[in-house]
Amino acid sequence: MSLNDDSRLNLLELKCRRPVEHVLAGEYRSVFKGRGIEFEDVRPYVPGDDVRAMDWKVTARTRVPHVKRYVEEREQFFFLLVDLSASTLSDRNGAKRKTVSEFCALLTLAALSNNDRVGLILFTDQVELVVPPAKGRQQSMRILDALDSYEPKGTGTRIDVALDAFGHMARKRSVAFVVSDYYASDYEIDLQAAGFRHDVIAVNLIEPFELETPDVGLARLRDAESREARVVDFGTGVGKPNPKNSRIREQMLDCGVDLIDLKVGDDCVSVLAAFFKSRQRIVAGESGG
Repeated sequence: MSLNDDSRLNLLELKCRRPVEHVLAGEYRSVFKGRGIEFEDVRPYVPGDDVRAMDWKVTARTRVPHVKRYVEEREQFFFLLVDLSASTLSDRNGAKRKTVSEFCALLTLAALSNNDRVGLILFTDQVELVVPPAKGRQQSMRILDALDSYEPKGTGTRIDVALDAFGHMARKRSVAFVVSDYYASDYEIDLQAAGFRHDVIAVNLIEPFELETPDVGLARLRDAESREARVVDFGTGVGKPNPKNSRIREQMLDCGVDLIDLKVGDDCVSVLAAFFKSRQRIVAGESGG
């Protein structure tokens, strides 16, 4: 990593750390709680221990009363699955990648501030880079560096391939954000399966023209991934909602995963804060609070 790269990463970390500490960390903690308690070991029984915790097998083997000891499990495994296909890198000023990098940097720092382990999977039509989950500032800088500067080899989008890699890595129930523009197909079954086992959130990266069709009539466009050129009549879609975003919303509902619409150039802090607040309301409703 060059000196300029290091300075850029330090600036990204500095930009994201303050809102994480003052806005997002507490809300993240309240939304993504640990799984409760897990078994740690056994120890000899002492008067006052709950007899319901007695380990009868160990007691019978040793002829000394033993009880099971449990610890509260707060640590979580947190994964970012990030699409670096040609369509997500196609804008000239790099606004798409800047938005994705900042959004994921905020999530990374929030998770690490909660003492969670964070991992990263970068993908195109293949798995490009895997950063196994770990803790600490060194891990955060490694992830931020990959988000900011990794040069992908592939150009297409295979969300199913990324989900397969995630499934092999995530042995315990984990939190996963799948960040993509969702110009892909044949991933719904894999996404639904991942959402059944894990807490999966889809992040749909949206360009401004996808929200409001420009009134430019006929235009010649080239697909960033296939390089195929075609003529598109924008005049027929002016004033109508984009069918792609409606389709993705329905897909995520069918797959049972949450959805965040992330517009290019958005205030990522506000987007995440709004998402955390909506999740808090759901958690409070489920707990009867």
